[in-house]
Amino acid sequence: MFFKDVIGQEKAKAFLRRSADEDRIPHARIFLGRKGSGTLAASLAFAQYVMCEDKKDGESCGVCPHCRKAEKMIHPDIHFSYPTVGSKAVSTMFSKEWRAAVSENPYLNLQQWLTAINAENKQGNITKDECVDIVKKLSLKTFEGNYKILIMWLPEFLGKEGNRLLKLIEEPPENTLFMLIAEDAEKILNTILSRCQVVQFTPLSDEEVKNALTAKGVEAGKAEQIAHLANGDLNEALTLIDESDNDNALLFLQWLRMCYLGKPSEVVEWSNKFASIGRENQKHFFDYGLFFLREYMILKLTGNERVRLNENELKTAKNLTRVIEPDQIEPMSKILTESAFHISRNANPKIMMTEVSVSMNRLLRRKPALV
Repeated sequence: MFFKDVIGQEKAKAFLRRSADEDRIPHARIFLGRKGSGTLAASLAFAQYVMCEDKKDGESCGVCPHCRKAEKMIHPDIHFSYPTVGSKAVSTMFSKEWRAAVSENPYLNLQQWLTAINAENKQGNITKDECVDIVKKLSLKTFEGNYKILIMWLPEFLGKEGNRLLKLIEEPPENTLFMLIAEDAEKILNTILSRCQVVQFTPLSDEEVKNALTAKGVEAGKAEQIAHLANGDLNEALTLIDESDNDNALLFLQWLRMCYLGKPSEVVEWSNKFASIGRENQKHFFDYGLFFLREYMILKLTGNERVRLNENELKTAKNLTRVIEPDQIEPMSKILTESAFHISRNANPKIMMTEVSVSMNRLLRRKPALV
């Protein structure tokens, strides 16, 4: 991949180019940015740039053996690590699927990746065996290039297993580079964070997303509308090209209506359905809910309908203005945040969602809590 293929992020790209050109590359970096901001794409471009034999005008040549292999993600000195499923799984078991998924969309999210490996109903993980494999691979000499590079996508999924990599990150073999592609610094071990230089990636502007879509042949008016809804996430924008409605949006809005009505049989039926969609989808559901409430608050307080909601979502939000007042938003958001936390800790989704739905009903109807 070339830097020119990475949308926006001019400041970060200039910084990365300069560090390579001046031969001042720290051994460990975290590319930190929200979903769809281009952190993974930038890491691929940087790895190719570092390996290139004939850099020109801030770009890799694209024709030398290192560039050709890096572009196909088969360079023997560029290694990849990413969440997988299975207690003893390692990334190399899914190399073929990884190359195919990233080649198609270097802005993909975790849910798309788990779907690509037929694991959308399971929880991703970077295992102990994966960490052992990383240590083994990086202890070897380089095969062809001047550097050994590890690109780890979503180190948040290391958990406590990240401790196995601390010594390697702190005292790596000569000419070894770590690039950790992260979305949430708070979920990374502080001992790893302290050993890495952070390269910050900002959300893409609406104009940058719009231009990226029009370059793909999307009509300008539609591209502008999608860019506004995507909120700086190019992957979300690419998804919205072919999707008139978001599954999480439909599910969340159905849930709100069901909570408001508060029929016990529907609550139980809905909770059973929710339990079947898998933990990653459940977490995405709560993420969407928090997003919707933020946009609803803007609509409620300002009356400005140019919020980041599509037509159907906006129609529902406008109807809800007669039901949900600003002072209810904070406790509703708290319920969703706590639910997401419990799901990540393997709470029973049927039991949890039944209780959460009852709590939401009481909040929407402003009933006093049970003592």
